[in-house]
Amino acid sequence: MSDAVLSQLTKILEARKQASADESYVSGLHQKGLNKILEKVGEESVETILAARDAEISGNNEKLIYETADLWFHTLVMLSHLGEDAGGVLRELERRFNLSGLEEKAQRNKD
Repeated sequence: MSDAVLSQLTKILEARKQASADESYVSGLHQKGLNKILEKVGEESVETILAARDAEISGNNEKLIYETADLWFHTLVMLSHLGEDAGGVLRELERRFNLSGLEEKAQRNKD
């Protein structure tokens, strides 16, 4: 997997922040504010969960992939709105490489 897709998407999202809401879905979300973006993240989360449940039953992951892409996209819009991008998330995941899940959870509980 290449981080080129995330890098390109980050550039596109930043450019569309400045676009007209009439011409850009992303711009429209930013103009409506964080609560609207969070609403979309929540909606896409539920749709992803339902798609995963259906995929387990059907054995077909097509809709799960589609809904996960929507969830990731809207999460990236949320990060962008708050002045972040996927880089911070990737760095955090990389930091966890040398930790077991139990160690990472124990560290969180100390804070």
